[in-house]
Amino acid sequence: MKTLPETVQAYTRTKTFTEKSVPAKIRQDHQTAPGVWGLITVVSGEVRYEIPSAEETHILTPGNPGIVEPGISHRANPIGEASFFIEFYR
Repeated sequence: MKTLPETVQAYTRTKTFTEKSVPAKIRQDHQTAPGVWGLITVVSGEVRYEIPSAEETHILTPGNPGIVEPGISHRANPIGEASFFIEFYR
């Protein structure tokens, strides 16, 4: 998994999702717009973050965020009880 470039800045974030409120589109393969990075921050529990094209699966936890690269298909699914949010950078 890559790291956020030093040149990008946060411009918005989602509300905090739980295993009950996470939108279906986040659970399914999707991608950000060109030039938009994401930072998945887990508040509690664990989130499975998958990048199918790279055949990568990461278990995200508090203190271990996930980086979303622009235009790369990915999906995120809570494992049991969890809460997380996504910040967007450009």
